[in-house]
Formats: sequence, structure tokens, C-alpha cells
Amino acid sequence: MATLTIARAYQHAYHTHPNYTLAVTGGTLNALGDIVAQVSQNIFVKDHEPRPGWDPARTLRFFCLGSGMSPLLGRWNLFLERRFPLRAWRIQPISFRALSKRVAADQLIMAPIGLVMFIGSMGVMECRSPRQIHEKYADMFAPALLTNWKVWPIAQMINFRYMPLPYRIPFQSTCGVFWTLYLSILNAKEDERQDREALQATVR
Repeated sequence: MATLTIARAYQHAYHTHPNYTLAVTGGTLNALGDIVAQVSQNIFVKDHEPRPGWDPARTLRFFCLGSGMSPLLGRWNLFLERRFPLRAWRIQPISFRALSKRVAADQLIMAPIGLVMFIGSMGVMECRSPRQIHEKYADMFAPALLTNWKVWPIAQMINFRYMPLPYRIPFQSTCGVFWTLYLSILNAKEDERQDREALQATVR
């Protein structure tokens, strides 16, 4: 009953204020993914290493990124819905060809754009220098994109096939909790490397 009430409230909010609703939903789930990542990093730290603790600024950065990206992804989903309709008439079966085109367009166009925005936004919010942001792209973009292509096509095929349009971003963001965990850890490792190199350069 509570789940149904929440679903109705969400659907009403989506239809009245779609961008705001997607921004809050995406930002919250993105922040949740970073919290899970930070908890994991603290639990699985080696005995001789200090526990980093929780970094609220890092979680806030992920919330801001999710809030900014989600309305854009909502418009992208609407474009895919109109550009590649799964059926011409309600009585017709689902077109697997159109579904495949949706997934292919999402992975070949939006996935690289999303990673470019993620790496660049994180670099700016972390106050990294242009050289450090360039290093982030060089170190993170290709591995993250290849990993994306291994896990997201199946998730997006389920999303585009079974989820109504208003629920595609929440479904994607829920699956994205684990993706955010991966990106958060990947980004944290790159930050540690850059901070270590900057410290070494200062000592010299």
C-alpha cells in the first residue's frame, strides 16, 4: 500500500514538475551510490591503512551531478521514445529492431557524453587544474566506457522494454547505484594518485 502511494505521488510530481522530480530523484540515488561506495571503502580497507571516513563533500558532488544529469536524461529518453517507437499500434507486437536501435543509440551516443560530463564535472567541483582534468580523461574515460558497455546494454534493454517513460530515470538511477559505486571508487583512486603526485612535487 505504501509503495503504491509513493508511486502515485511520484507520478503526479513527474507530470506536474518533470525536471524537478527527475533532478531530486536522480540526485538522491546518485548520492546513495556514493555513500555505498564510501562505506565499502571503509569496510574493506586493509588493516595497516587508515580508514578514510565519510566525505560529505564527495557525496554532495555526486548529488549535484545526478541532479544536473537526470533532467537531460529524461529528455533523451523522450527523444528515444519518439524516434524509435516500439510499436506503431497498440495491438502490434514489440519491435525488437526498434528496441535494439534505442539501446544502440543510448550506448553509442549518450554513454560517452555522460562519462565526459561526469569526469569533467567532478574535476571542476574538486577544483582540479586543467592538466589534472586532462589526466582524469586519459586515465578514466576508456576503462569506464568499456565497463559501461559490458553492463548497461542489458539493463537499458529491460528499461526501454518494460518501464513506462516516467519511471525510466528512477529505474536507471536505481541500477545506477552500483554504477555510481564503481565510478566513485574509480574517481577516488584517480584523486588519490593525483594528490600523491602533487605532494611529491611539492616536497621536491
